[in-house]
Amino acid sequence: MTSEATGELVHYDVSEGVATITLDSPHNRNALSQRLVTELFTALQSADKDTAVKVVVLQAAGKVFCAGADLSEAATTGMEEGARTIVRLQRTIVALTKPVVAKVQGPVRAGGLGLVAAADIAVAADTVSFALTEVRLGLAPAAISLTILPRVDARAASYAMLTGEPFDAAKAVEMGLLTQAVPADVLDETVAGIVAALGAGSPQGLRETKRLLVRDLVQHIDARGEDMAHLSARLFGSDEAREAMTAFLTRKK
Repeated sequence: MTSEATGELVHYDVSEGVATITLDSPHNRNALSQRLVTELFTALQSADKDTAVKVVVLQAAGKVFCAGADLSEAATTGMEEGARTIVRLQRTIVALTKPVVAKVQGPVRAGGLGLVAAADIAVAADTVSFALTEVRLGLAPAAISLTILPRVDARAASYAMLTGEPFDAAKAVEMGLLTQAVPADVLDETVAGIVAALGAGSPQGLRETKRLLVRDLVQHIDARGEDMAHLSARLFGSDEAREAMTAFLTRKK
């Protein structure tokens, strides 16, 4: 069902041990609005607590996977609490006791890359483009750097973050952001195969192996999260960024 039919911006479904979480906020290209993030937290917590769930798939409806922060909210209400929430959202995905697979069907921008980087396995259609566009708006990818920088080659990160230039799924694999890029018409099949392979693991085996894999990343988020949230909020609240965001939103109308 669509968001128009249910009133939800995030759909949560469980079938045969797999929790599927779907972003469905077409009016803002699945941007990370306060409401969407709140619903996403609820879905992630439900999956974590459900003993019948072994694997979580994070996906999106529509043409865009995630457009990043909701700039219309950020331009009017600021990002002091929002930046902390983005940090906490990434930590929740990283520290979830079930493996999380990101299935990326459409473009990903700015904050959306934090969701992809936080996932344990990330697969995208080879037609998908990515971009860290913060620098063009007087911002920095501060909060999402917590998950991106530990995953991505340092030279590639410098180029992507400093230029804001889009890059394709093949480049995202090369950088370390994605696990795999596949033709769009086999994305569902590929993710289903990965989910089946994960499902062959025992709950304890999956939980403890994931804990081993993400231990250092969780510690990194805990150590740097507040600083990055503060930096993000300060930049979003600056005159330079507010002017750039206002100009960007005006061009979109």
